[in-house]
Amino acid sequence: MIRILVGPCLLIPVLCFADVQLLHDIALAPSAARIEHDINKLTGFGTRHSLSDTVSTTRGIGAARRWIKAEFDAISEACNGCLEVAYQSDIVSGETRIPNPTEIVNVVAILRGTSDPGRYVIMSGDIDSRVSDPLDGQSDSPGANDNASGMAGTIEAARVLSQYRFNASIVFAGLSGEEQGLFGGKIMARQAKADGWKIEAVLNNDMIGNISGINGVINNTTARVFSEATRPQETPEQARIRRFTGGEVDSPSRNLARYVDRISDDYLHNLDVMMIYRLDRFGRGGHHRPFNEAGFPAIRIMETNEHYERQHQDIRVEEGIAYGDVIEFVDFDYAAKLTALNAVALASLALAPAPPEEVTIEGMVSPHTTLNWRRVKGARNYKVYWRLTTDAQWRWSREAGDVTTLTLRNVVIDNYIFGVASVNADGIESPVVFPGPIGAF
Repeated sequence: MIRILVGPCLLIPVLCFADVQLLHDIALAPSAARIEHDINKLTGFGTRHSLSDTVSTTRGIGAARRWIKAEFDAISEACNGCLEVAYQSDIVSGETRIPNPTEIVNVVAILRGTSDPGRYVIMSGDIDSRVSDPLDGQSDSPGANDNASGMAGTIEAARVLSQYRFNASIVFAGLSGEEQGLFGGKIMARQAKADGWKIEAVLNNDMIGNISGINGVINNTTARVFSEATRPQETPEQARIRRFTGGEVDSPSRNLARYVDRISDDYLHNLDVMMIYRLDRFGRGGHHRPFNEAGFPAIRIMETNEHYERQHQDIRVEEGIAYGDVIEFVDFDYAAKLTALNAVALASLALAPAPPEEVTIEGMVSPHTTLNWRRVKGARNYKVYWRLTTDAQWRWSREAGDVTTLTLRNVVIDNYIFGVASVNADGIESPVVFPGPIGAF
């Protein structure tokens, strides 16, 4: 529920009594028409290749990123300056796909949190595009689905969520250099670590507008969420602990994926999330990976059925087959639906308290299982979850109250996987945390 408050709130819309209805409202807010307009605008720059023109006002990645910044600035102006909008860049050179010194530029807009601004949740889309030759910065490369759809979704989520205020900070990021080696994500993740950001979630959106797969399937009712299992920086000691206690499918990224799946079930109509237990598509990569490699929970959200003739292809017709990533193949209603999934997940994460910290578990050679944790700011309750070791999603739960320990009597530790979530006064929950360093956010 939104309240317009006087006094310290200065007539700014503030989430004073957030509730489930608010999240339902956010789920309905993204506009397919606005997303269509933005994808048209992005494809209209001809190419957004990282090596393309940066000076022209009408063509190339320079014009595209300036337009994205102008859109974020306009959104901020409409909400009384609520967004902090800036470029973020670095020079990349000597790489296979960037042989000469090239400035890789991200566009970042931050909706600063009201009570926990040092905690961040991020939605990202990619600015850049490419054709068959990864070094071709001249040919037309509209990149309508890959990834104007994800970038347009990120801008639209900023429009929707900028109307409200949240406890944690929400970041809307346009990342560059994805097709050349995930450089925009590397730049942002490196800067986030240098600035001491506590990143709770990165939702990377890469191709959210195609419903017609090369396999012949046409489907607008499902989406895939890719998540990595164990952290790539896991130490030998942590690996030893995991060997004896489990946690292979309960990394923070994996429990973030479960969170998004549950958001879909609770707030989205006619959308089922398929959790893929893999970092990304087989042998491929996306801009969530640099955040994983920096130790941050990050997932990839995308369409279920890809069409490879419409990815990384020169625009042409051969033997009756149309190749190229053009706007005619984008389903804007579907892109709006996946944008809504992101917007609700971001809102829920930013309203909820941080995930509980220092979660531990006891119960070896005992009929009972006890979980312990440390309180976090903003939590009014804690909730213990457990499931069968073969379950994908949490099956049982018990509210613990405002305490730091709960014993599940006659629930044997050996037979289940356990976790704890923080809950705010309105019942909005954090992601579930698996006990020990393996699951810590």
